[in-house]
Order: sequence, then C-alpha cells, then structure tokens
Amino acid sequence: MRFLRICFLALFWSTPAWAAETPALEGTRVFQSSLNFDVFLPRLKAAIAAQKMGIVAEACADCGARKIGVEIAKNRVVMIYHPRFAVRMLKASLAAGIEAPLRLYVTQQKKGTQLTYRLPSFTFAPYGVPDLDAMAYELDGIFENIVTDVLK
Repeated sequence: MRFLRICFLALFWSTPAWAAETPALEGTRVFQSSLNFDVFLPRLKAAIAAQKMGIVAEACADCGARKIGVEIAKNRVVMIYHPRFAVRMLKASLAAGIEAPLRLYVTQQKKGTQLTYRLPSFTFAPYGVPDLDAMAYELDGIFENIVTDVLK
C-alpha cells in the first residue's frame, strides 16, 4: 500500500500543476490573456517600464520547485514600485511602508496566462490617511494602464 501511495505522489508531483482560475476577491483584479506565459511576462515588464515604475524584485516559485525536482505551472510575483511613490507613502504614513512594493501575480494557465493584483487603493485604504488614499488612486490608474498595455 505504501508503494502505491509513493507512486501516486510521484505521478502527482511530476505532472505540471495548472493554476485554477482565481476568484475575484474584494479589492483584487484578475485578467485572463490568451498569450503564452513566456510572451506575456516580457510584455508585462515592458508595460511596467512604460508606466515609469520599477521592478523591485521577482519571485519564481516554479524556479525553486525545479531545483527540488518538482514541475509546477510557471508563475511570478513581480514586485513593483518607484521612489516617487515611496517618498509620498512614507510622508503620509510610516506604517504603510509594509505595503511596498506592490505585487502583480502572473500564472501560467492551460490556455494562456492570468494576471492578478490587489488594487493599491484597497491595499492602502485601511490606513485612513487622505494623502495616502490620493496616492493609491493614482497607482490604481497606473496599474490599469499596465494591464491595458500588456493586453493590447
């Protein structure tokens, strides 16, 4: 019986895990694209640069999984921000500093790629600081422009 369980787990882990569609949670935006992941990701990075935002870091779970012999669907967490927003954010609320950088989550799907992110206005709303809210709404527009650029 133990042998069968090991065989089942080996089969399960050796098969790519395709990300299920993400439900639209409150404050979260989800976009589907027919573009292949390897086409979508560079387009996303170009759209981020076009909006004068910087990529602070990029996390790659599938890269780590491959290192331990496991294949999963390609995915990235692309963390973006810009010093002009960091200064404004911290002037408005030092506590809000934990929210930066903001994240875009890119996942490989069976038929394309999914982009998910939390609205900056939703992320910063709990702080209740008007200057922070104004900045966050500006960032909402930038995120919308990034999505428009990458999906066109």
